[in-house]
Amino acid sequence: MRIAYLTDMPPEDRNIYSGGNRRIFETLERHVGEVSVVPQDWGPAEPVRQAILSTSTGMNMRLRWRAHYALRGVVGRRVTRYLEETSPDVVFGAYALHALSGVRVPGQVVSAFTSDAVQTVFRCSEIGAAHDRTMPLAKVMDGWVERREADVLRQLDLGLWPSEWLRTAVDERYGLAPGVGKCVEWGAGIEAPEWSGPKVLDPKGTVRLLVLGRDWFTKGGPLTFDTLNVLRAQGVDAHLTVVGCVPPDMHINEHVTVRAHLDKAVPAELALFEAALREAHFMVMPSHESYGFAFCEASAWGMPSLCLRVGGVPVRDGENGYALPPGSGAEDFARLIREHLAAPERYTALSRTSRTIYETRLNWDAWGKRVKILLEEAVAMKRRDPQRRSA
Repeated sequence: MRIAYLTDMPPEDRNIYSGGNRRIFETLERHVGEVSVVPQDWGPAEPVRQAILSTSTGMNMRLRWRAHYALRGVVGRRVTRYLEETSPDVVFGAYALHALSGVRVPGQVVSAFTSDAVQTVFRCSEIGAAHDRTMPLAKVMDGWVERREADVLRQLDLGLWPSEWLRTAVDERYGLAPGVGKCVEWGAGIEAPEWSGPKVLDPKGTVRLLVLGRDWFTKGGPLTFDTLNVLRAQGVDAHLTVVGCVPPDMHINEHVTVRAHLDKAVPAELALFEAALREAHFMVMPSHESYGFAFCEASAWGMPSLCLRVGGVPVRDGENGYALPPGSGAEDFARLIREHLAAPERYTALSRTSRTIYETRLNWDAWGKRVKILLEEAVAMKRRDPQRRSA
């Protein structure tokens, strides 16, 4: 199978989209077929793209996709020509829904897309409500953006969403045809360690909590810090390790270890990263995000996650952790931890099933094998009837 991979940033970049773009591209190569990257320049409008790329990271992120939609006629023709000239079996979009805008996909080519978010769904959800909107006139463009999204989504043969939450939200908001949307969970952003057995929680020992991410506040760090303090006030010897960011001084004390950013390409820093995951008992991240690779990574290490039931977090109650109702506080998280301290065998069982969830669902090989089947079915259907979408 020949796949034209369509995104807006180089898939080999490990930092873009938290490394997910690279993982998706490599998994398609490993499991599905021959993958080529669709040229990412904007043709005659390339000077506009270069000007946007030269701005700050925040401005770049906000301007790039809106400008792409605005210039869809010019940029889309560039992609359409590429597809007509190369005749792939599938054009596969990742993350950048706007990259498909204005593209006329040839009748024999299957169109597929995957992302953990769609802008309007994100904006109208509890996740979007937790993020400030800083771009002037953004609200004025909301209706126009949603119409552009609808134009793309309603032409898809396959929408491959990593969570049932997002699949349902997209189907309902944009009126996708039955069977187009599929839930296929993504994997972790790290390679899994060798499994040496479940973690053990000593009722009389230290309980180690972990936060893993680049933004202390969006990961729910303040609530995790409050949970640490509640546990200690209740006589639990709790300790928190933070990897990937630096909390403000008011959220640091002698029971908090900060590792900030660790470059996993550096052996010494990789060792610190792995030690944090190996030693922690619970990932406590009441974050507001669409998915969360960190929860997959915790499961890979047999570590249960405690979070909020917000968005499409890949945490199933009693299997690889617990997702508490929105509005839950530090007392609620602390109570769950104390319950497992009082029944350490329950914790060990939860650690074991966390790893099982990773091995069966939350890994990229599982994603690739499922996507291969879905794409093969869609290609066969398209060859029988070029006007028909997947069912």
